[in-house]
Amino acid sequence: MRTKTAIFGERREVVYSDERWQILKNKRERAMKIMERLQEQSLDSIVYGSVARGDVNRESDIDIFITHRAPSYLIEVSLEGFPVLERRIVQATPNYAVKGEFVLDENTTVSFPLVNLKDREIDFYSFGGSLKLKELVSGERVPGVDKRLMLIQPVEDGHIEIPLLEIDEVELSKILGVGLEIIKERKRVLERRRETGRTGIFLNQTVPDDESFESLLDRIAKKNPAVRRRIMN
Repeated sequence: MRTKTAIFGERREVVYSDERWQILKNKRERAMKIMERLQEQSLDSIVYGSVARGDVNRESDIDIFITHRAPSYLIEVSLEGFPVLERRIVQATPNYAVKGEFVLDENTTVSFPLVNLKDREIDFYSFGGSLKLKELVSGERVPGVDKRLMLIQPVEDGHIEIPLLEIDEVELSKILGVGLEIIKERKRVLERRRETGRTGIFLNQTVPDDESFESLLDRIAKKNPAVRRRIMN
């Protein structure tokens, strides 16, 4: 079950139990196995969100993103041996990047760009916290913002949660290493989600077993001007 966006909370420190450290270890080991397989095909990837920050629970997603455009068949070759529940093309808004996704199980997704990424779309992953394979292997944890608009700041025995209302945007950009544009955008999106519930998604289409991501995207673009414009930008 995915975490719902909550109201702003208060600053607090969370100390992890042995069970929570073990959950983090297990999820990171699974992420490493997938990312190592991708790396064998020279597919650079990151894991982002709670697995990168450390603030996981049993239901936390393992979200892996390939950071550059690559033929979808090469990704499929890399994932041979991992059951794939669904292949789909998604786009959050008409102006946002079009991505392909391999859903490996209820909590594990490998996604990749089907268009060239803009700077703010790359910053999206750093906003929530992200790690490269080498950093994951070395046991690093990074700060990032969760869906409650809380900055998760890792410390030795757990993490500190700080509401974004308490942090200057310029300071936050330095902590996360992102531009101010993505901070303002994500705050708008998450605040709206907090007030109205889960927001819709512009495009979410399953890729048939006998078709490639690229072929389906071409068919979608011919019918959908917004998708066509984003592909060309």
